Amino acid sequence: MTLTTWWLFVLMTFVVSATPGPNMLLVMSSSARYGVRAAVLTMAGCMTALLAMMSVSAAGLGALLHAFPAVFDAMRLSGAGYLAYLGVKSWRSPVPDDQMPGSSSTSEPAVRPGVLYRQGFLVAASNPKAILFAAAFLPQFIDPELAQLPQFAILLITFSIIEVAWYFVYAVSGKRLSVYLQRANVLRVFNRATGGVFVGFAVWMAFARE
Repeated sequence: MTLTTWWLFVLMTFVVSATPGPNMLLVMSSSARYGVRAAVLTMAGCMTALLAMMSVSAAGLGALLHAFPAVFDAMRLSGAGYLAYLGVKSWRSPVPDDQMPGSSSTSEPAVRPGVLYRQGFLVAASNPKAILFAAAFLPQFIDPELAQLPQFAILLITFSIIEVAWYFVYAVSGKRLSVYLQRANVLRVFNRATGGVFVGFAVWMAFARE
């Protein structure tokens, strides 16, 4: 891999990671509801799934999806169903009517760490953009005539740094929103807006094609 190829990968990954998608929305929503520390668990779940898919990519995920398109369809539809579930859950989240601006309480009840991690993992693992990134995009930057493991390690580390950096950008943005979510009417609008976007992503995923 040449330095020019690496810089091209950096540029493309920067743009792809910055683009709002289910992963980023989930991180931002988790931060707005529960704080940046809790959102780190969502980030960890997302990154676990992404790194696992990229590792499998090195073993031929692209060839598997090409040979068995039903595998891609199953992952896509299961992801769509899960996003729809998150959307409905967010839309119907209870809002305390007595919540007042400036209150020191959090905008939502505490949630178990494992739930946040699992949500991040499942959303990232079933995201068609992430699947295609690992299966079709990443291998194009590896020179088959050179040792592939060092190249793969460099790309993996580069991707992880950029992706996590964008996660924190979205998490900080979500944390800033939490100030406004102390108001019951604003929290209600936020719940329905994020729920609607999750359902929108679910519809998009349901009709996505490889």
